[in-house]
Amino acid sequence: MRKVAFCFALCTLILALSFPVAAQEAKKVPLIGYLTATSSGDEAFRQGLRELGYLEGKNIVIEWRFAEGKLERLPDLAAELVRMKVNVIVVAGGNAASAAKKATNTIPIVIASASDPVGSGLVANLARPDGNITGLTLITPELNGKRLELLKEVVPGLSRVAALVYPDNPAYALQLEEIQEAARSLGLRLQVLEVRGVNEFDSAFGSVKKERPEALNVLASAFFSAHRSGIIEFAAKNRLPAIYHTEGFVENGGLIFYGPRIPDLHRRAATYVDKILKGAKPAELPVEQPTKFGFVINLKAAKQIGLTIPPNVLARADKVIR
Repeated sequence: MRKVAFCFALCTLILALSFPVAAQEAKKVPLIGYLTATSSGDEAFRQGLRELGYLEGKNIVIEWRFAEGKLERLPDLAAELVRMKVNVIVVAGGNAASAAKKATNTIPIVIASASDPVGSGLVANLARPDGNITGLTLITPELNGKRLELLKEVVPGLSRVAALVYPDNPAYALQLEEIQEAARSLGLRLQVLEVRGVNEFDSAFGSVKKERPEALNVLASAFFSAHRSGIIEFAAKNRLPAIYHTEGFVENGGLIFYGPRIPDLHRRAATYVDKILKGAKPAELPVEQPTKFGFVINLKAAKQIGLTIPPNVLARADKVIR
């Protein structure tokens, strides 16, 4: 009986000691919050983590928060992640980044993609962000000039272009200034179409039918990405050559994409998370600019609107959808 009692007491002691150790180990598993207006880029982020040795559900836990295209939900979702005391918040898009910035100034925030982190007040500068935010920039405003040049190459005699813009984008002012300057330098007349909500698309599209621009440039916005099917359908029905800021538009029937590839940026964002989990401070991690740009042409879309893409432009595309 004494031996049995001794063994029981020993087992009890071992179990008692093991529980704190197990709890301590559990606490070491990083908790990451991921916030975006849509679900685009999340698989690329997972892949980036896997390449660094992080396996979701094993040595890292991710709380996914998707606003499903409803940007007004972002502040509440950001606050929810803060209450969960995540180790890092990863954000995709300027609106998600702004929501996270307002929700916390202590939890590290990694931008997977945003148009203009400096101009929109997210970081002090690219080389040394300061504060609790770092990550990657789309540098979308600087690319709008190139997009207008491409439209001018593919649309014979192009003189009038419509720009679809989302005024509540934190980078809106810079985007607008840059595209207006680019239009002037290229001798193009620019029609600016502001859309803040789904109910304003009809008005914007009605203006296009009235003014009859010869091409459309859809400026970067998570809102437009969430409603891309309607934009693509309108451009096709009205035989309007359009250029877009993400590849998803072209994969779903749009004409041209030019810019940094979102999945590449989201995959790269995982390296920032890794550095921060290992002790790096966001303020000391420079914001990266993309070095690779995608140029995709959808020939099916071109045929649908009766447009012939010049051979020299086709030759420069790194992907052609036939």
